[in-house]
Amino acid sequence: MMKLLSHTLIAVTALISLPVNAQNSTTRQNVLLITIDDLRPALGCFGDKTAITPNIDRLARRGILFKRAYCQQAVCSPSRLSLLTGRRPDTIRVWDLATHFRAAAPDIVTLPQHFKNHGYQTRSIGKIYHGSGKPSRDPPSWSMPPQYDHVRDPRVRYATAKNLQGKGLKRAASESANVADNHYIDGIVCDAALEALKTFKAGQQPFLLAVGFRKPHLPFCAPQKYWDLYNRNKIPLPASGTHPEGAPELATRSWGELEGYTDIPDNGQLSTGKVRELRHGYYACVSYIDALVGRLTKSLEDLSLADNTIVLLWGDHGFHLGEQGLWTKANNYELSTRVPLILSVPGQPKQGISSNALVELVDVYPTLAALCRLPAPQGVEGINLQPLLDDPARPWKQAAFSQYPRAREGNRHRGHGEIMGYAIRTSRYRYVEWRSWQSQQVTARELYDHQGDPHEMRNLASQPGHENTIKTLSRLLATGWQSALPVATEAGQ
Repeated sequence: MMKLLSHTLIAVTALISLPVNAQNSTTRQNVLLITIDDLRPALGCFGDKTAITPNIDRLARRGILFKRAYCQQAVCSPSRLSLLTGRRPDTIRVWDLATHFRAAAPDIVTLPQHFKNHGYQTRSIGKIYHGSGKPSRDPPSWSMPPQYDHVRDPRVRYATAKNLQGKGLKRAASESANVADNHYIDGIVCDAALEALKTFKAGQQPFLLAVGFRKPHLPFCAPQKYWDLYNRNKIPLPASGTHPEGAPELATRSWGELEGYTDIPDNGQLSTGKVRELRHGYYACVSYIDALVGRLTKSLEDLSLADNTIVLLWGDHGFHLGEQGLWTKANNYELSTRVPLILSVPGQPKQGISSNALVELVDVYPTLAALCRLPAPQGVEGINLQPLLDDPARPWKQAAFSQYPRAREGNRHRGHGEIMGYAIRTSRYRYVEWRSWQSQQVTARELYDHQGDPHEMRNLASQPGHENTIKTLSRLLATGWQSALPVATEAGQ
C-alpha cells in the first residue's frame, strides 16, 4: 500500500512551481471562482434537456466539464470547506453548519489564503464560506473584508408585497416578480463583483476573486423574465417519486429544509401542482444565475482579463426535487452528492471537452495552485486535475468519497450525529455504510448498481448474489481515499 501511495502521489500531485519572485503580474494567472449554492448539474452542457443556461454552456465550451464530480458532504459548510481547505469533513471535523473549522484546525492554510500568501489580492463577494461572523469571514483568507457574505434581510430575498409583509426568513417557497436582477441579493453580488473586476484591472497584482451566488437555494425567487423562459407543464415531473426499495430509514431523511415555508403543508404532502411550481422555480433560479455568470464572463472579455484569468464554476452539492421521494439535499444519494464542475484555463489546447473521470471537490485546491504555478499546498487530501486537461479519458480515481451524519431517530441530527453514513461512488456502483460514531459498527448498508438502476431505486445490499461486490467495496471504503488514487504511469504526471 505504501509503495502504491508513494508512486501515486509522485505521479499525480506533483505541482510545477516557480519562485514567487520570478512570477510577475503579467505572467501569473488570475482566478475567478464562481460558487453556486444548491446547484445540481441542471445545465444544458450536462445534458439537462429542460435547463436554459446559454452562458454556463458557453463557459463549458471554453474549458473542460467534469461529468462525475462529487462533493464530500451534501450540505453547505462541510462541502465548501472541503474545497476551500482541500480536506475532508473528518479531517477538519466539520459535519454541520455551525462549527467553525478554525476551532478544530486553526493552522490550516485555505485556498484563498495560499494565494494571498503568494502575492495575490484575494476577495470574497457573496456566499463563499457558510455562516455568520467568523465562520463566513475568515480574515486570514482575504485581502479585505468579505462583502455580502451573510445576508438575512428579507428585502433582498423577496420582492412581492405579500412576502415582504411576512415574518421570519421563510415565507413563500417560491416567487416570481417583475423586478430587475439586482433587486435580489445575487444581482447585488454580481454588481459588486463587476466593480471588483474593474478595480483589479487597474491594479498591478494578480487576483483571486471568489463570487458566491445563493440561488438556486430555497426560496426559489427570481425575476419574472426567468420564469417566463419555461412552460411549467413541459418541465418533467420527478422520474422516481418514492424512496428506494430496501433503503434504511435514516438514509431517506431529507425534508427539514423545506419545512416552515408558508405555502408548504406541515405534513409534507405536496400536490402535483406544487411539485411543478417548485421545479419551475428551481429552473428559473438556475437561468437567473446563468445570466449573472454571463455578465461576469463578459466583463472579463470587456476588461481584457479573459486571456489571463482561470474560471472555475462549481456547485457546493446537488439537490433533490422530489426524486426518490426526497427534497433538498442532506443525504448520500447521487442527486445530492454529484455537482457541476467546469474549469476554463486560458490557452488550454483542448477546449469544449468533458471527462468521465471520478473527481472530488477536494481536488480543486491543488489544481488551481498548480495552474497558477504556486508551491504545492501541504496536507491536502485531493489531487491535481491538470493531467485530465490534456487527456480527459486517462485512468483516474477508483472512487469518490462522501459522507453524511444522522441521529438514530428523528429528522435532524444533533451535532455530528450518532451515525455516520460513509459513501463511495465508483464508475458503476454507489455503496454506503452507516456506522455507529463511537463503535464504528456497521448498522446498515446500501448498494446501488448504476448499470441497471441509474436512479438508485433498489438497494441491493441485502439481496443474494452481491456478496463479493459488497466485500470489495467495503474494503475500498475502509482503506480510504488514498487507496482509490490513480496508479502512476510510466510517462509520469
